[in-house]
Amino acid sequence: MYQRQAPVSTDITKDSAYNAVAPDDFPAMMEVDRYGARSTAFDKIISATHDHFWDPLDKRYIDFAEPFDSENEMMIDPELVPELKLPSFEKLSEKEKVRFVNETARWMMSAILHGEQGALNLSASLCHSLLDPGAQEYAANQTREEARAVAGFSNYVKARWGKPVGVGPAHGDILTELVNSPLVWKKLVGMQMLVEGLAMGAFASFYKWGRDPLMVKLMQLTMTDEAFHHKFGKIWADRTIPNLKAEERDAIEDWAWEVFQVLLFNLGSPEQKKHIYVAVGLDWEWVQGAFMEAMTDSNIREEMQESSNIFRVLIKTLLKAGIITDRTAMNYAAFIDMKELYGESDRMIGDNIAEDGIRFLRELNGQPGGAYSLDRMSAAE
Repeated sequence: MYQRQAPVSTDITKDSAYNAVAPDDFPAMMEVDRYGARSTAFDKIISATHDHFWDPLDKRYIDFAEPFDSENEMMIDPELVPELKLPSFEKLSEKEKVRFVNETARWMMSAILHGEQGALNLSASLCHSLLDPGAQEYAANQTREEARAVAGFSNYVKARWGKPVGVGPAHGDILTELVNSPLVWKKLVGMQMLVEGLAMGAFASFYKWGRDPLMVKLMQLTMTDEAFHHKFGKIWADRTIPNLKAEERDAIEDWAWEVFQVLLFNLGSPEQKKHIYVAVGLDWEWVQGAFMEAMTDSNIREEMQESSNIFRVLIKTLLKAGIITDRTAMNYAAFIDMKELYGESDRMIGDNIAEDGIRFLRELNGQPGGAYSLDRMSAAE
């Protein structure tokens, strides 16, 4: 279970583009000088909003009526379901395995839906705090984009299962912490980097391993938005992290490590999805014990060799943002080759998928086609 951390006593802001006030200080928003004090830092990602427009209610973009035989076909590759490698699961009939995999997919899609709802509320909350008109406009843009992701995943879950399952305790606690935090830095690091980093890894995995074409399509459409949301946080990191006092940087770095551990050891743990095991007649506590035996550092390290592994993507996100330094690098090195990550480019997993999706959307929306690169959306100016 996620334990609420003691917050840093003051907000951390080192660039005027991210200046913030208390959410209830609306009079500050009406200061006449504020309207003309707009940073250009966000102009590129704001102007690009129309490049990746899509509508989850318009069948030209995605049709949730597309059928799938979920009674007999697995919606995701069984490689994404590690429980199937445990001895007790090998005894399940093929029909039971299909049911288990698809209920696991339901749990996964529900977790994404809850995460998108958290991102929607958090983005909306930033509109009440960010003083810079450009930063505020981008937060409003992101709020709209998160809303269509919520609509998209709601429609997908409804089409395939009827309704989602409840949020897992650890996941729900972290989302609540981030949405309700009064600290802008915690919202940006927590949502734009930690949660969005996980999301990009998850979307890339489902795009690669999904067997339901409708799921694969939804993943790519959502990634065309998420790639820009990550850049909003990266702009903050580029403008802020190098200018922090040592104690401020340490506080952010240590908090990110604590949250990473909570996510790594709780997000997919059997305790978070007891109902799925009950459905196939297995005791979740037994599964938990088997998992604990199998979840060694070496096994985790092996899984993180996959480029789309969600935790590999998350570590790279933090590393490239400067939130992992020599102080904590050895903590992560237990699970991944940090030298390898240091040597990789700044491009994130999923950027290629998002770019292909943006090209499709530009053509569908009557805009010029041709090459499109997220690299031109500079992290800072």
